[in-house]
Amino acid sequence: MTRLPRFAAGALAGLIAVPATAQDDGLLVFDYSGFEAPAFHEAYTDTHGGSPDFAFFGDEEEAFQKIRSGFRVDVSHVCAGSVSKWVASGILEPWDTSRIPAFPDLDANLTGRDVGGAANAQEVYFLPTDFGSTAIAYDSAQVPAEDVASLDVFLDPAYAGRVTLPDNVDDAYALAYLATGTTDWTGASDAQFEAASQWLRDVHPNLRTYWTDPAELAQLLASGEVLVAWAWNETLPTMTDEGFTIGFERMPREGSSLWLCGYVNLKDGEGSEDKAYDFVNAMLDPSSTQSLLDAGYGHANAAAMSEIEAARLDAVGLGPIEGPVLAQLPMDSALRQKQSEIFEKIKAGF
Repeated sequence: MTRLPRFAAGALAGLIAVPATAQDDGLLVFDYSGFEAPAFHEAYTDTHGGSPDFAFFGDEEEAFQKIRSGFRVDVSHVCAGSVSKWVASGILEPWDTSRIPAFPDLDANLTGRDVGGAANAQEVYFLPTDFGSTAIAYDSAQVPAEDVASLDVFLDPAYAGRVTLPDNVDDAYALAYLATGTTDWTGASDAQFEAASQWLRDVHPNLRTYWTDPAELAQLLASGEVLVAWAWNETLPTMTDEGFTIGFERMPREGSSLWLCGYVNLKDGEGSEDKAYDFVNAMLDPSSTQSLLDAGYGHANAAAMSEIEAARLDAVGLGPIEGPVLAQLPMDSALRQKQSEIFEKIKAGF
C-alpha cells in the first residue's frame, strides 16, 4: 500500500528509504512520509523531549525488500494486506500487548480474526493505528446520485474516459471483489479471484488513468478530466475545503471498503525496545485522535473515537454506514502475489 497524508502528497522526493535528520538515536521508525508529524505521537515527545528518528519508503514492497537486504529499523508502518508476508519472512517479533495500555480499547473490527498476523492467537504482530474508507468520489454537479448507486458506474459507457481507479493492487481488488459479490477477501476462492480480475479487465478501457496519490486525484477531479473515482475518504474533506462539489458514496448496493494500517516490531532493530513501545503507545493515545482525523484518518482507539461527534466523522467520510463493507484484512500471501501480478498485466492492457 501507499498511504500519503494530504498534507504530504508529493513530498517523497529525496526521502525514500533514507533516514531523516536524527532526532532520537534510540529509535528508528520506517514510515510513510507525513506520519512523522509530532502531533501523531505527542505523548512520545512529551516523554522524550522530541520525536524518534524516521526513515521513509514509497510503498511496502520497497520497505520489505530494504529490510530483507539488511536495512535496520526498529518499528515499521504497514497496511494489513502485507502483514502475512512480513510475518512469514521471519523479520518480525510479536508485540507484548500487556505493555500496550490502549490495547483493550482498540476497535474489535480492526483487531479481529487474523489481523494480528499470526496463526497463534496469543501472538500479535500487527498493531492497528489508522484506518480509512474507500468509496465512490464523484462530481456531484455533473453526476446524478442514482448513477453512483452501483459500482457498475465504473463500467458505464456514459463515463468512458472520465473514471479513475487507484494504482494500488489492494484498493483495486477490494473494489473488484465487491463489484462481483465478494465481501470477504480473506477466503477468496479461485473463482472469486478470476471474477474480480475479469471485472478489472472490463473496466480498464473505460479509465482515464490510474491515480497514484491524493494530490493527483484532486487535480483530476478539479479539472473535470475525471467525474467518478474509487477514492480514499481523505479526498472528501480535501475537495470540500477547496470548494469542489464532491459526493462520496459509501453505500452503493455492492458496498465499500475499509483499509487498515498499523505498526510492526522488527526483530533485528538496534534501538530501544522501551522506546518502541512508547512510540506505538503514543500513536494509540487519545491525544493523537484529532490530529489523525484532521489528516483524514480514523484512529484505531475506539474509545477515543467514540468521543468524536458524528457530524465530524461524516465530514471526513468515516461515519457509520449500513451495507456491505470489505475490510482489507491480511490475506493469503500467495493470493496477494497473484493479484499483484495480474493487476500489472491488466494495467498494461492484458
